[in-house]
Amino acid sequence: MPTVSVIYFSGSGHTTKLAEAVQKGAASVAGVKTNLIAINGDDIAKGRYSNEAVFAQLDASDAIIFGTPTYMGGPSAQFKAFADATGGRWFGQQWRSKIASGFSVSSSPAGDKFSTLQYLHTLAMQHSMIWVGLGEMPMQPNGVNRLGSFAGATAQAGQESPDVAPNTADKLTGEVLGKRVAEAALRWNK
Repeated sequence: MPTVSVIYFSGSGHTTKLAEAVQKGAASVAGVKTNLIAINGDDIAKGRYSNEAVFAQLDASDAIIFGTPTYMGGPSAQFKAFADATGGRWFGQQWRSKIASGFSVSSSPAGDKFSTLQYLHTLAMQHSMIWVGLGEMPMQPNGVNRLGSFAGATAQAGQESPDVAPNTADKLTGEVLGKRVAEAALRWNK
């Protein structure tokens, strides 16, 4: 049974809501197991991330979906600390040929989220992973991909409560991404 892990950092809860939607989409695919893993700031000491239990879950996964808010045109410092700590996995190519994808949230419609998705893509490419984009046309009647992203799922959330934003359309976009990655993991494992 393929395992899809969603690993993310959330500063104020908005990225958590999108991560939950991505996991929900992945879990909707029969025959797939999912993990939802939050990057905990307590696992970062002097700028270094360390949590071997999390890395063991990721090592055992068939697909990894990365998530982070976009802060100042890139991933959060907490996500970057996690990414930097994957160097040992990179050196050993432990994530080679795993499926990968990503998502991000920022306060404006564009918000330079594409820069963050490009960072996540580069991280996956350095690990020799197989990237899966969103695969949906923009501005669909049901709101899927209303922000017009193809590299991964994006969402908008400002100062609203995480109960309000990301909105229903953005969470549905996250579900679509999770489902697509899970289906790709099933195909890849056959």
